[in-house]
Amino acid sequence: MKVMIADDHPLYVEALENLLRSDFEIVSTVDNGSKAVTEAHQKHPDVILMDINMPVLNGIEATRKILFELPEIKIIILTCFEEKESLFRAVKAGASGYLLKNLDGQEIIEGLRELEKGRNPFAPGFEACILQEFQHQSPKDTSSTNELADQLSDRQIEVLALVAQGLTYREIGQKLFLSERTIKYHMGKIKESLNLKTQEQVIALAWQKGLPKHQQ
Repeated sequence: MKVMIADDHPLYVEALENLLRSDFEIVSTVDNGSKAVTEAHQKHPDVILMDINMPVLNGIEATRKILFELPEIKIIILTCFEEKESLFRAVKAGASGYLLKNLDGQEIIEGLRELEKGRNPFAPGFEACILQEFQHQSPKDTSSTNELADQLSDRQIEVLALVAQGLTYREIGQKLFLSERTIKYHMGKIKESLNLKTQEQVIALAWQKGLPKHQQ
């Protein structure tokens, strides 16, 4: 996995590089959001570990710009602050995860491994916060699922519900007796139908529509 680090604290970047270098390929380190956008286009990392508060361009805006043109890149927000507002903004921008800098090194490595497995790493308690927020924004009613039914097939809604519950493509394929490749195809069509670029944006919409409550 090729990793880029975007953070303006040199000592933290050095420590993070030393931690990750034995398991991952560090392709670039940058100290502001604008450089992160430029380097993302040049280095094409698999994952960017992105600080929020950086000069020139903050991490949220850098995330939004990068994913608009390079949606295949996964971005994990790293921050010192347990701010729900920043968390929600990061998810809406398309971030794949949100971890705190005070986690020990092994937890950050495990977060990257979770990403490799198709899961979204969040610091403890944050995933529940996101779910509660989207449920609060969109009260449960039949119109939510009806809107999706107008845009997606029954099978696509079934796949979307399972993705929103945190299952990997392989796990969904096993559950639905389909190949992993078929699940990836369905997710591609879901993104196209909903006019979204990243899986994380699709999951956020699914949560907003209440799909995590859907049980198979």
